[in-house]
Amino acid sequence: MNLFFRIVFIVVIFSISVHSQKISNQLYHPFSGTLVLSFEGGSTLEYTDFKGNGFDYFGRASIEYFFAASTKSSFGLRAFGGGGFISGEDTRFTPSIFRTKIGFIGGGVVYAFSLGEVIFPYLFAGVSNLWFDPKGEADQKLPNNFANVYEKNELNYNGELGFRFLITDNTTVNLAGGVQISPNDFLDDIASGKSNDMYFTISGGLSYAFFTQNDIDNDGVVDSKDVCPNTPKDVKVDEFGCPVDGDKDGVADYLDKCLTTPKEVKVDKDGCPLDTDKDNVPDYMDLCSNTPYGVEVDEFGCPFDRDADGVPDYLDKCVATPYDVQVDANGCPIDSDKDGLPDFLDQCPDTPLGDKIDQNGCTVVEPKIVKEEIKEVTLSGATNFGFNSSQLLPSAYIELDKLVLSMKENPISRWRIEGHTDNVGSAEGNKKISLMRAESVLNYFVSKGIMKNRFEVVGLGKEFPIADNKTEEGRAKNRRVKIIKIN
Repeated sequence: MNLFFRIVFIVVIFSISVHSQKISNQLYHPFSGTLVLSFEGGSTLEYTDFKGNGFDYFGRASIEYFFAASTKSSFGLRAFGGGGFISGEDTRFTPSIFRTKIGFIGGGVVYAFSLGEVIFPYLFAGVSNLWFDPKGEADQKLPNNFANVYEKNELNYNGELGFRFLITDNTTVNLAGGVQISPNDFLDDIASGKSNDMYFTISGGLSYAFFTQNDIDNDGVVDSKDVCPNTPKDVKVDEFGCPVDGDKDGVADYLDKCLTTPKEVKVDKDGCPLDTDKDNVPDYMDLCSNTPYGVEVDEFGCPFDRDADGVPDYLDKCVATPYDVQVDANGCPIDSDKDGLPDFLDQCPDTPLGDKIDQNGCTVVEPKIVKEEIKEVTLSGATNFGFNSSQLLPSAYIELDKLVLSMKENPISRWRIEGHTDNVGSAEGNKKISLMRAESVLNYFVSKGIMKNRFEVVGLGKEFPIADNKTEEGRAKNRRVKIIKIN
């Protein structure tokens, strides 16, 4: 009894573990959902109180129903019946030979598993009703049998391990080994020893499956051969019942938005080649697969570089650089001396920083301005002083300011200021007005920051005319103030 429950427990646990696997990784069992008729025969080997252990034969027929399953395994129910003999020999007993005729009928559960498409191991556990009739030589009943010491009808426990080999869609050749355990000890007519009697079987035979096979997804491939039993309706399938995948990218054609993807190209869930940087050039063709989003690219998936300077347009601050011109990181022609003219146009690429350059990038040489030294200035009394007055008029400032600049540029220079008049009026009066006008000029210079001690001031009156005092024009020329550099 304990052995029977152990066998059943192992079968159930193994079945549960297999059924928990994903359907996509499994196959239908070829007898799933079918009724199977089997005829088998073979040898019996007794395990009784007789130590000789003899062989005999038996035969049986069985019928099984396998439940529909979408895994490599399938559960079924078996009913069976048959008969035969078990026999043994042991000189310790009298009589020393026994041969027990047996008949049995029973049922149980069978668990079949697929090892590919041809070999199908199975386990069976069940119970059976056994009729047995121990006899000896000359077909005589053995003593305890003759005396009706025991019941010749009992419930036995059965276990079996076998293999089925598929030879057609419906037929298998079977090989199996089994055990039938008696709860009593009279199969050999002798109750002796510590264990009950049992016998082993080795058998072979044929099985045939009835009923049309199912096609639950109506794809034209029967369930026993359908690797993909849940294919959606009207989807085209291959010989294994799986949706056709013409380009072999792992995405079935009915879901594939890119049906002609080249072989071994990685695809997304829609079956289209991956485009990591979303530039509309698939990765397998993209030579620049990390292009920033939104950047315009060429047929190879690389950002445009229209001036071919090695800096893509989206980073290029000088997009029209002439061909083969060396550029900086911003795509602009290199300007080594930072003079604003790029090297490829610069005829003087080493111009000192800050120099003013010409159109060729060369330093502009400014002509040196040689200032003419002012040594003498004459102010007309008619235009630079008030009538019969020493007041200096604004008209004199322009010439005097030029002298001021010259005096500041040459701070050690010394000057003589001479006042002159015409011959009209007294000599004394003319000297006085000429000195006053000279001093007015001196005061102007001092007001501009020129030291007074740098000047010599004199009033010469009418003594040194430069024109004829007989004419008005001559007298106008004689009325003057003359500023002369003396060293």
